[in-house]
Amino acid sequence: MTTSSTCGDGSARDIRAVDIGHGAIGSGRSTRRRPDLRIAQFIAEALGGADNVLNVGAGAGSHESAAHTVTAVEPSGPPRARRPARLTRAIDAVAENLPFADGEFDGAMALFSVHQWRDPGAGLREIRRVTHGPVVVLTRAPDLVRDFWLYAYAPEVLDIEARRHPPVEDLAAALGGTGTIRTVPIPLDCTDGFDEAYYGRPEMLLDPAARQACSAWSFIDDEVRERFDGTLRSDLASGAWDQRFGHLRTQPTYDGSLVILRATH
Repeated sequence: MTTSSTCGDGSARDIRAVDIGHGAIGSGRSTRRRPDLRIAQFIAEALGGADNVLNVGAGAGSHESAAHTVTAVEPSGPPRARRPARLTRAIDAVAENLPFADGEFDGAMALFSVHQWRDPGAGLREIRRVTHGPVVVLTRAPDLVRDFWLYAYAPEVLDIEARRHPPVEDLAAALGGTGTIRTVPIPLDCTDGFDEAYYGRPEMLLDPAARQACSAWSFIDDEVRERFDGTLRSDLASGAWDQRFGHLRTQPTYDGSLVILRATH
């Protein structure tokens, strides 16, 4: 696969659905991880107008508005149960063994889920098998995860994130063909509350519910959480955080580790 950078706007339309898994994540996810329409536009553009789209690791259906008609796959029961009534039921299946015919879909997407699969390479090869159009993967580039300011306060959290996410180049190799790897700018008021969504709103991460919505926080102990909370509170009160990172409070977007991989035959 070749890689390059591109840019542009996308569009969103109507929906149908089928799913694949996110597993158990903190209780704050449903309220803090709300789809951001600006990120959805990037996904829609990458899908290129594909009509019949497979969503693998679909969870509760976040960002499915980026596609026209969606078949969702999700192996975990709790996310399937959280799908809104407007979406059809998700299929209980895993990425590595999809119950579909070769080339059945015009396009496919995997959004914030590849790092949770048992075998990402096998899952992506299976998605390529059942898709004759573009495959779009929204993920995080592990080599960029530690560049975020959170690393100064809770390095354990971002070390976990970096280890969990497969290298984007490995994902591209599994899909084969040609494609692009593109950084997705994160808006200052991003509604999808993964950690970098709060790049200019550090106070938000003092809320345990906001942290629980980011699954990496579930892998650390209370000592790390308490140290993070105390240190960040102290630096916000003294102005130390703003001295180092205050420019982020008014920066419209942040180019962090969030990327879209788009692959075609």
